[in-house]
Amino acid sequence: MIVSDLRIYPIKSLGGISVSEAFVDEKGFRYDRRFMLVTPSGNFITQRTNHHMALIDVAIDPISRPADDDPGRMLRIWHRNRPDNVLTLPLTPSPEDMGESVPVSIWDSENVPAVLVSAEADRWFSDTLGIPCRLVFMPDSTRRTVDPAYARSNQHGELSVVSFADGYPYLLIGQSSLDDLNRRLRQPVGIERFRPSIVISGSLPYEEDAWQQFKIGVTTFYGVKPCARCVLTTIDPATGQKGREPLHTLATYRQWKHKILFGQNVIPDATYDSLRVGQSVEVVSRVTPWLAPPDKF
Repeated sequence: MIVSDLRIYPIKSLGGISVSEAFVDEKGFRYDRRFMLVTPSGNFITQRTNHHMALIDVAIDPISRPADDDPGRMLRIWHRNRPDNVLTLPLTPSPEDMGESVPVSIWDSENVPAVLVSAEADRWFSDTLGIPCRLVFMPDSTRRTVDPAYARSNQHGELSVVSFADGYPYLLIGQSSLDDLNRRLRQPVGIERFRPSIVISGSLPYEEDAWQQFKIGVTTFYGVKPCARCVLTTIDPATGQKGREPLHTLATYRQWKHKILFGQNVIPDATYDSLRVGQSVEVVSRVTPWLAPPDKF
């Protein structure tokens, strides 16, 4: 089994970037979901309520080694239908660039400390999406913990933390799981529908459900909870249009206690390093999965 794809999403719920190498951090890959759009009152905004966000793409310039935290790297943002109207921001805002501190809310996480990025960014996104919104950034000092029921403690006794991702720092999906789903669909879907961090090839369909502990390079990861999927997976990232699939089909064989499961939420240990496409994956221990797999493994 090997890593076949790595993805980061600098701004929550906007376009993702497929990379050949990504640096593991406790909150998620470096640069992953450190930015987020919020309402004027500070509540998070995603494609679930604004499908138009699917059409906003992002890129990082220049592309360099992910371990190089270069303050000069920039984030380019544009609407796919208006590629000449580009917003450019520092990928890692300096303290001098950071604006006012504001509390923001995301799911059950309330009063999460964030900073406003700029009035220019607020205007650009408000005009592009047609709703009043603000762009915020999560500074390193912010510690948003994952659900304590599934968290792990580090060497300092601190619970696992996450960026502005929905609930966990990493999402793992096996390519064979997507292949199995696509064999059941009339119209195949791409992996981007599910917004994974790590994609693995060479495993059996849904084998990742049972991975309690696994290693990629020097970093150990822990599978903590299958990912419950939502309506966002039914939004076509190419058009921003909503449909029934793939949730309708997944519900026929991947439903557990009224939740539709696809992919595994994982948490890293404290050994951080770069992951690279092509690295081997070693499964250290397994548990009985919540859902019975289609085949024994």
